Amino acid sequence: MKLMLVMYFCSALANDCQAPHVMPETYNDYNTCMIAGYESALRKTKEVGKEDINKYMIFIKFTCKQDTRIAT
Repeated sequence: MKLMLVMYFCSALANDCQAPHVMPETYNDYNTCMIAGYESALRKTKEVGKEDINKYMIFIKFTCKQDTRIAT
């Protein structure tokens, strides 16, 4: 079973999240997917930057789900 990493970019200030973002890479096991999720969330947090993180109270959540996309 392949897993996909689904990330959610949210604002605690607005009490809302953007539409889920499915990352392009797939993973063979849950552990690898979870590690990629934490690494991606940290990387994106740094990219957004301290000012916007604080201003909009941005947080990132993620999950690993079975990949149900149709391969082309």
